Amino acid sequence: MMRIDANSIVDIESFHSVFAAAFGFPSFYGCNMDAWIDCLSDLDDPSSGMTTVHVESGRTLALVIEHAQEFKARCPDLFCALVECAAFVNWRRVEAGQAPVLALAFHA
Repeated sequence: MMRIDANSIVDIESFHSVFAAAFGFPSFYGCNMDAWIDCLSDLDDPSSGMTTVHVESGRTLALVIEHAQEFKARCPDLFCALVECAAFVNWRRVEAGQAPVLALAFHA
């Protein structure tokens, strides 16, 4: 389980900073949602070097978004992007014959 304090997210730059720090994204992380998807799609592949946080193959990481209601009110577009991109991470994996790797948990 990974917890993200959404109170630290106030704009797109802080969104990427918070996630990059929490997940240990590589130094070449592009700070955009495509790069976010790429990094989190490899949570079960430590050899990819895309994150320092990993789950066992076939397992799912619960990503708990703390203060989600405030985040949604403050940054509605970013909140939607988070939900859509997390779903895309799993869709991409399922399409490739892999198990979903990410589950969002929040109260909004």
